[in-house]
Amino acid sequence: MSILDQKFQELEKRLEQADQAGGPKKIAKHHQAGKLTARERVLQLVDEGSFEEFDKFVVHRCVDFGMENTHIPGEGVVTGFGKINGRGVYVFAQDFTVFGGSLSLTHAQKICKVMDLAYRNGCPLIGINDSGGARIQEGVESLGGYGEVFYRNVRASGVIPQISIIMGPCAGGAVYSPAVTDFIFMTEKTSYMFITGPQVIKQVTSEEIDSESLGGAKVHGRVSGVCHFHYPTEAETLAKVRELHSFIPDSNRACPPTVETDDPPDRKTPELDSVIPESSRRPYDMKKIIIPTLDDNKFFEVHAHYARNLITGFGRLNGKTIGIVANQPNWLAGCLDTEASVKCARFVRFCDSFNIPLWTLLDVPGYLPGTQQEHGGIIKHGAKILYAYAEATVPKVTLITRKAYGGAYVVMSSKHLRADINLAYPTAEIAVMGPEGAIQILFRKEIEEAPDPVARRSQLIQEYIDKFASPYRAAELGFVDQVIFPRDTRAVLINAFAQLENKVDEKPKRKHGNIPL
Repeated sequence: MSILDQKFQELEKRLEQADQAGGPKKIAKHHQAGKLTARERVLQLVDEGSFEEFDKFVVHRCVDFGMENTHIPGEGVVTGFGKINGRGVYVFAQDFTVFGGSLSLTHAQKICKVMDLAYRNGCPLIGINDSGGARIQEGVESLGGYGEVFYRNVRASGVIPQISIIMGPCAGGAVYSPAVTDFIFMTEKTSYMFITGPQVIKQVTSEEIDSESLGGAKVHGRVSGVCHFHYPTEAETLAKVRELHSFIPDSNRACPPTVETDDPPDRKTPELDSVIPESSRRPYDMKKIIIPTLDDNKFFEVHAHYARNLITGFGRLNGKTIGIVANQPNWLAGCLDTEASVKCARFVRFCDSFNIPLWTLLDVPGYLPGTQQEHGGIIKHGAKILYAYAEATVPKVTLITRKAYGGAYVVMSSKHLRADINLAYPTAEIAVMGPEGAIQILFRKEIEEAPDPVARRSQLIQEYIDKFASPYRAAELGFVDQVIFPRDTRAVLINAFAQLENKVDEKPKRKHGNIPL
């Protein structure tokens, strides 16, 4: 055998050893738990044949607690470059079969390398988290590694899209990296996130709880709002990451991808004419307006199970991505509360960061009243919506379908916060408050002294509705640009966004604003 053949043989041996990760037994145990290995996840996520792996032979440098006798190539994380939908992405995937996926200094350095490459080259970064946390044997070096990752997450925020996929444990300080990223995916029953685990909680508070109930996918997707998406299987989760990627640009220097569509831009939607009930007290599903309007009736919802009184998500109009924010009248009457406010502001700011135009649909009677909301900081959280919309410089088109009352009307992308084009259906009601409440304040004494208080109250309410609870007063003042038939929604929106394609809106020179956190 020649020297060259020996060198080739050694390379093949080392590659094979690295592919084995924690070994056949640990891989088998991983599979038995219904989980893919780190490398299998990456290969399923990216386009076939596109993945180029980096640092496959890296090992730790720890010499304490017997670690100098245990070296596994790859150091518990798979990193590299691949393509999704033909577009480049940088990826890292923690490998639980190697030291429980724990983060060492060299493990962190591998992650930081692909983060730096993604930042410099304007490509999305996708991280797959499956780790027991910081590697105890390394102490402060491991903690320092987390700090380096966190710093890069913050530096890249608003520059490149960052997506976190939780496919196993993610606990302690490790949770802060996903928390800073733009979107978090979780797999049900096999992934969890928490700062302090069940054992610590039991020791400190005597409360008994399991990992799933404390920080499982459904808890974070429906209660805390930490997780944006959760799905039953790893395969479905990875497929949905690919779908999300199809809507967003590579960086803040790029525009969202355009997709060919056979859906005519002037397609009428006559079914929209009958969506809104005749009685303003009756609820309806705002998605019955959103979905028929979009290309091929496809809507990719974000945070679908959290703060359900507000809808956020992505769709396309004439092949071009738009972000959608809408009140949901069939959940808490579409009122804004603390959770919906944070959900809205976060989504609006993502879209503005990455050049995604915004379509906002209003049917909002106001902010949700009550001591729980006031004590929970509705003033502070509600202000985040107006801050996000006022700050946003992307094209903004607003459609008022029915109620638009009080401060909630103002903050939800009104003309006064510099929305570009404001539309309304004939059913729109734009006023300081609902007719019943307004009349009770304005004419309480007159109603009490009337010969027939009920009849007088009904008469005054109708007069108020005729004068204020319509789109025409706002249209007369120029706060609404067009009053349109629901069936024309799609064509009007496509034309509106086409007008705004070259919009330029300069921000004042400053380091950054101070959003009410």
